[in-house]
Amino acid sequence: MNKATIFIIDDDQQVRAALSLLMESVGWKVKLFATAVSFLEQFDGDIPGCIITDIRMPMMSGLDLQIKLKEYRISPPVLMITGHGDITMAVRAIKEGALDFIEKPFNNQYLLDRVHQAIEIDSDNREAVLRVLKVKEKYNQLTDKEKQVFGWIIKGALSKQIAEEVFVTQSAVEARRSKIMEKMNADNISDLMKMAMVMGMVNT
Repeated sequence: MNKATIFIIDDDQQVRAALSLLMESVGWKVKLFATAVSFLEQFDGDIPGCIITDIRMPMMSGLDLQIKLKEYRISPPVLMITGHGDITMAVRAIKEGALDFIEKPFNNQYLLDRVHQAIEIDSDNREAVLRVLKVKEKYNQLTDKEKQVFGWIIKGALSKQIAEEVFVTQSAVEARRSKIMEKMNADNISDLMKMAMVMGMVNT
């Protein structure tokens, strides 16, 4: 949490200053940007935090920024703020993934609470991405033949069935199964199934 950065994007200098003071008053690290374009020029998805952006800005709107951020593997949650809100914009902002749509003038405590929630969500998202990367790293250590057997294992096939499907002996399948368990650091088939779910290879 203390490594998180609050990215404030607003073309109104007074709004940027006010939001910065508010966030810094509770100990958050803050970075300010006058446009979404300038934010994207320095964007680093590995930096945890939260984005607070005006929805109406020159060159690139907050909504356009929200859509652009979907192209990245991971990015901080977005809180939209505006002084000219309407229901249509609010609905679209939420549909595009914004955590909240907040009209100016906003309640300071409400905004702080939402920022805190956004940072917790960001932390959970990053942990989930890290879990996937770690499992995929193990999976990529498997040979093509081991990956083939892995695929049959998570379908629930027994060694005898796998041997018939891949045209090898049952002992060869057992040897590959043993290597798979070792490389994936799995104690049992249940562990392999969980890893396959993390990688999106089977439905949860």
